Amino acid sequence: MKKTFELVGLDCANCAAKMERAVAGIDGVHHVSVSFITQRMVLDADDERFDDILKQAVKKCRRVEPDCKVRI
Repeated sequence: MKKTFELVGLDCANCAAKMERAVAGIDGVHHVSVSFITQRMVLDADDERFDDILKQAVKKCRRVEPDCKVRI
């Protein structure tokens, strides 16, 4: 399943790159793209585990930039 999420409060391109690397390391993620310019994250992951993978991705993003929120 592939979905796009808005990122609110993403302050720098370096943080976006760190988030992308962190989320890419989650088991079940096929592809992830985090864009500072568009303030969006595109997540492609296993259909049957998507909700769990999304929760993990949100936690990893918050660790990189605590003020950033993922709009679900």
